[in-house]
Amino acid sequence: MKKNVINNFTLYTLLLGLPLTAFIACSNDSMDDTDIEEEIANEEEEESIVTELHAAYSAFNTDAVTIYLDGSEVVIETTGLPNHETVYWGEGHSLYKEEPDVQLTPSIMSSNNNAATIRVDATPNLSGNSVATDFDTIGIAVSGASIFNDQEGGGPLNAAAASLDWTGAHIGPGVYHYHLEPKAFSNDDDNLVGILLDGVFLYGRKCSSTGDYPTDLDESGGHVSTTQYTDGEEEYHYHIINEVYSTTGSYLAFAGPYQGY
Repeated sequence: MKKNVINNFTLYTLLLGLPLTAFIACSNDSMDDTDIEEEIANEEEEESIVTELHAAYSAFNTDAVTIYLDGSEVVIETTGLPNHETVYWGEGHSLYKEEPDVQLTPSIMSSNNNAATIRVDATPNLSGNSVATDFDTIGIAVSGASIFNDQEGGGPLNAAAASLDWTGAHIGPGVYHYHLEPKAFSNDDDNLVGILLDGVFLYGRKCSSTGDYPTDLDESGGHVSTTQYTDGEEEYHYHIINEVYSTTGSYLAFAGPYQGY
């Protein structure tokens, strides 16, 4: 008898629940595909908004570089004028360094428009395909000057290597830029070198997580580990690869491809 009571109550409960179920189903049906797509997009937009700059940006030369957030992007504006010595400042400048062995390009820093502005993702997208670097500014160094790849004048860097100053940079075309390890602020160490166009930071040849040269770098010179700016959290970043480039006697700053597009 008790068993029949339980079964009847269960049946009664199920019958009461049918209208509610039907109502919920109808409510879900009222949301078309467009509504669902908009809801997903809104959720993704909320997740992509970054409210605080990465701690590594604190290493940039504030006399030359202005950095601020714009939604999910970081805007980096620079005068392009570095805060270290080089022959390319020209005689008479306080940061002029005499370098008699450098085959100077025709221009000096003070006569060129070195200013540049780049926008990068505050959170790099590492899920897509790798992208080759272009012949132009591929990033901004902590000094404020541009970073270029391993090409010069549409060809290999070798032909222009004699014009590189003591810190692996020169002028041509147009702006002062680094091709090699910038010894003025990163010389066989784990110092931050700069930020590249894909939003990934570039460090010196050593990694702060081990104090030594990393052995797990991918084709771009990148890997995942902690850095001095991540407060114990791991993140993907690049290193200058610890291999001497050609006849330069130094190390390429970055050849690519990017991994953060």
